[in-house]
Amino acid sequence: MEPLEKTSNVTRLPGAEDIRVREPPHNFEAEQALLGAILVNNAAYQRVAEFLRPEHFADPLHGKLFDALSKLIERGQVVSAVTLKTYVENDEDMKTVGGPAYLAQLASASVHVIDAGSFGRAIHDLYLRRQLIDLGEGVVNGAFAGDVEETALQQIEVAEKKLYDLATTGQTEGGFKSFRISLTEAMVAAEAAYHRAGQLNGVATGLFQLDQLLGGLHKSDLIILAARPAMGKSALATNIGFNAAKAYREEIVDGVPKVVDGAVVGFFSLEMSAEQLATRMLSEQAELPSEKIRKGELLPPDFDRVMNISRELEHLNFFIDDTPALSIAGLRTRARRLKRTHGLGLIIVDYLQLLAPSGKSRQENRVQEVSEITRGLKTLAKELDVPVVALSQLSRAVEQREDKRPQLADLRESGSIEQDADVVMFIYRDDYYLMREEPKRRDTETNDHFNQRFDDWKQRCEQNFGKAEVIIAKQRHGPTGIVRLAFEGQFTKFANLPVDEPGPAFE
Repeated sequence: MEPLEKTSNVTRLPGAEDIRVREPPHNFEAEQALLGAILVNNAAYQRVAEFLRPEHFADPLHGKLFDALSKLIERGQVVSAVTLKTYVENDEDMKTVGGPAYLAQLASASVHVIDAGSFGRAIHDLYLRRQLIDLGEGVVNGAFAGDVEETALQQIEVAEKKLYDLATTGQTEGGFKSFRISLTEAMVAAEAAYHRAGQLNGVATGLFQLDQLLGGLHKSDLIILAARPAMGKSALATNIGFNAAKAYREEIVDGVPKVVDGAVVGFFSLEMSAEQLATRMLSEQAELPSEKIRKGELLPPDFDRVMNISRELEHLNFFIDDTPALSIAGLRTRARRLKRTHGLGLIIVDYLQLLAPSGKSRQENRVQEVSEITRGLKTLAKELDVPVVALSQLSRAVEQREDKRPQLADLRESGSIEQDADVVMFIYRDDYYLMREEPKRRDTETNDHFNQRFDDWKQRCEQNFGKAEVIIAKQRHGPTGIVRLAFEGQFTKFANLPVDEPGPAFE
């Protein structure tokens, strides 16, 4: 058989003038020059150690040699062609290329230590190109395979995730920051908070007493908002998202647009449809019961008000994804896409127990599933540098206690949720339980005793009706405490209490 004829990156098959097989991109000379530079001056290794790995080399032998060099240097040993002589003489692969003579050849091909970083990045770039080729082939083969258990949209999500993972592999801009840089960033944030109305460092919720306790929703934080069903989790999350989107404002600073207030909101609604969520927001703003809007039971003036408000909200920076049973990988993919296309300042997930873990099969242990989900949400918050508000259900243990105010231990699969969260908030409404505790007359009870019980119950109702507590049970950056808000159930609306009402109760 005739040998293959190689011209650049193209291999021409003998006897086939029009058929060419393209070789994956590589640069063996750059690999040899970098390895030679490390052999001549071990300081060259430090210029590539952070991002370059043995698998990044196109020649497996070069990767194997780089692995040996890195291990010896990390141990504090001096590496050179002389000190490696015994290693290459005993290695069968190295013997095939000449053993010690090949090390001398590498040393003669070395570049200056200053250029080592550039050569390392070139090797890494070619590795990414080869991985892109493999990824593309995998996407094509997967699409042709037609796996009935994996839809085309799922394949797209998997491909997007792999592409993003590839983009973040070996990034050279990471690593340590000097304290001066970190301090400067902290002072920039503090100055922005000082000049902003309300002196908030994070995204304002629009609920003044809550902002007073939290300082807004901070970037890269995972905020858990938990409550029993029908307490108003979705309502409060919607109110916060609406207030942030409505307050969104940009200014041009040094020719670049900069967000100075509010946020672009991405709302992942796994429980309600986008239409139901929009109806809630219309109900809140028009102060009309949402069921009347859904049923069309509106008077002409009320309908006109709803239409006017809908026109005002058309350009709100509020984006809804109501895909059911969304996986954590799919959520990350869509959040990244929204960040690229429209900018993103706040993510809300309603709610985390409805998210599916990554992968085709669910894990047998539900606690492990939730751990993966909460870690994924926290990672996403840091990656996109935005606050993530995730709603969560509470266990039924709350209902068994006399004092039904939630505690951290009431979180379902609480270990991972409590650990990964930066802030944990609970909603508690006394009137929710009072409505179910209305006194009933007993056969043996006198009128006076029943009347006294009824009067006590009625007084509690009058004191607590239309009021809610947001209990801050955990906060990494500040105190815990209780924030009291007004709640208008018919409009699914949380609001600030009048100024004469008590403010936050700090611990």
